[in-house]
Amino acid sequence: MTDVHPEAAPAFLEPLLGSLDTVEAYDLAPHRVPPPAGGPRAAVLVLFGEGPEGPDVLLVERASTLRNHAGQVAFPGGRIDPGDAGPLGAALREAEEETGLDPAGVVPLALLPELFIPPSGFVVTPVLAYWAEPSAVHAVDPAETATVVRVSVADLVEPSNRITVRHPSGHRGPAFLVAGVLVWGFTGGLLSGLLDRAGWAHPWDESRVLDLGAAWSAARSARGGDRNGRRHGGQEAAGT
Repeated sequence: MTDVHPEAAPAFLEPLLGSLDTVEAYDLAPHRVPPPAGGPRAAVLVLFGEGPEGPDVLLVERASTLRNHAGQVAFPGGRIDPGDAGPLGAALREAEEETGLDPAGVVPLALLPELFIPPSGFVVTPVLAYWAEPSAVHAVDPAETATVVRVSVADLVEPSNRITVRHPSGHRGPAFLVAGVLVWGFTGGLLSGLLDRAGWAHPWDESRVLDLGAAWSAARSARGGDRNGRRHGGQEAAGT
């Protein structure tokens, strides 16, 4: 499967798709640095589904023992290999390897602009998709993925779940404290941009700034609370 099918988008995603005609990388990238001509390429799957709490998005939490980006929450994805059918093929392959989802149930809708991530040097193509036929997901390899979580859009746009994170370097960016995890950096910036483009975002206090360490602590303290049955580690979870 190598084609995108925007005509297959459900009604709730139509506002987002309709906004992409004019979207530029600067609208979505937390680092306003243009992608270099060379450098490694990667792709991520921005997969929206419909769960018990309404529209949601699939995220993975990287294992805390990894050398790079340990413990960070991200969209499923990774490097584009020579055998992949471009960004779309890479995003689907990586998502299957990380979460066990069935790619046959995923409808690719659009390829977003390439985004550069200076800390890693990767140029990333986000693949927007709809989970038409959800399948069970779980952390396939605990050495790489700690948990898999479907986070509802309602939780993401809830103003009390949104903060601005201040990195030790001084960089600030939008972030989310949801489902017992901290979503920040590239993923937090891209999610924030997509929520804005879709018209889903609610006004929130952007002056609520937490240092990265304090934000991590806030997420850890929430792990023991109500996770709404949406957080999945070694156990399989229903796709709907």
